[in-house]
Amino acid sequence: MIGIIDYGMGNLASVQNACNHLGVENRIVSDPDALKTCDKLILPGVGAFRDSMQNIHDSGMYETICQFVKEEKKPLLGICLGMQVLFEAGQEDGYTPGFGFLKGQVIPMTDASIRIPHIGWNQLEKAQEHPIFKEVSPRPFVYFVHSYYASDMDPADLLGYCHYGPYQIPGLVYHENVLGAQFHPEKSAEDGLAILKYFVEEFV
Repeated sequence: MIGIIDYGMGNLASVQNACNHLGVENRIVSDPDALKTCDKLILPGVGAFRDSMQNIHDSGMYETICQFVKEEKKPLLGICLGMQVLFEAGQEDGYTPGFGFLKGQVIPMTDASIRIPHIGWNQLEKAQEHPIFKEVSPRPFVYFVHSYYASDMDPADLLGYCHYGPYQIPGLVYHENVLGAQFHPEKSAEDGLAILKYFVEEFV
């Protein structure tokens, strides 16, 4: 069972539609007891880092998600903002602690020579060899919508990135049983669905 976490800030319908398309048993979960019944979790997200962490704490799911990942070692996929909160902290609207599953902080893009937010398709470049790249096309293009990006992360946790102006944007990250996509796999055509399929069927 795949649990899609509802904390009031995720594009739940598109993620669930993608899971349904793949024939994956899934349900939307919004409380600690429901989380405990899941084998894997997907944490989607649209909005601001501080608001998302506040909502997760207010829902009572923060501790259960930490237990799910750190103690039970079950897999979790974070998408867009859901990936960003997997890091130690974010700087949007002031410093806000994240889950800390991944080393690094989420900081704003500020270069005036590019359009911010970064919206649209961009090529996902391979940072290291990993089985996930056997599932996608040789030059995968994926869909981004974001103004902040992960920095100071452990290079060993970086699977894929894209170039946007002067920035190298971490696009696909992982650490042990945690996988994160800065882009939206559910909106990234066949390559995005292949990444979701890999998480569901093979990751950890």
